[in-house]
Amino acid sequence: MNKSDLVNALASKTKMSKVDAGRTVEALFAPNGVIATDLKKGAKVQITGFGSFETRKRGARKGRNPRTGKEITIKASIAPVFRAGKGLKDAVHKRGK
Repeated sequence: MNKSDLVNALASKTKMSKVDAGRTVEALFAPNGVIATDLKKGAKVQITGFGSFETRKRGARKGRNPRTGKEITIKASIAPVFRAGKGLKDAVHKRGK
């Protein structure tokens, strides 16, 4: 499912217009949207029954340039992480049965 599929599904499920659904999706998931803005502040975004978004610090580490094989240093960074909640895990698990 891509962004336009998500907008269409949200519009049909909630009976809102595609324009309004698009604005809603954009407000939540855009780089300057609600979730990203809180993550930038260091906050955790928790949606009960779905999961949580948070950031984790990654330390500097050694790596290899795949083209040359030469050892390089990868800088420390902060990465966004999603952890699925029980409701989402159960819903996906039931699909496989």
